[in-house]
Amino acid sequence: MKEPNLKAVMTPFPYSVALEEPLAQARKLMLEHRVRHLPVTVDHELKGLITDRDIKLLLGPELGSPDPKQLTVEDAYVEDCYAADLETPLRLVLTEMAEKHIGAVVVTAHGRLAGIFTATDACRAFADHLSSQFHAGEGDPPDVA
Repeated sequence: MKEPNLKAVMTPFPYSVALEEPLAQARKLMLEHRVRHLPVTVDHELKGLITDRDIKLLLGPELGSPDPKQLTVEDAYVEDCYAADLETPLRLVLTEMAEKHIGAVVVTAHGRLAGIFTATDACRAFADHLSSQFHAGEGDPPDVA
């Protein structure tokens, strides 16, 4: 069996936001699409990542609650995010995420945005793996509350 790579489990063509967009636009995208991480781009080139947590920290009382209408994605994003090529072995990505408490990996192909891999994607992939190993042929598992 071939070792899976990031491409096999990532979410392809993720929503993204431009660096110069208003911070409110990033938040709106997150709420509309029920995501917590958005790759940040300039002319389709990856620049970093913004998370719902980054936005909450920036708008929180610790920084004097700045006016969100005057803020852009550039004010809140993280330039030094974890990015990995889509051919990277999944084992290496999962190890890095666990060791450094990383919630999302920006996936690239030739330096350009190709996808995103989040802790939710990791859970889904692991559940699929367990189902294939222990419940092959039994159908879908029952809903868990």
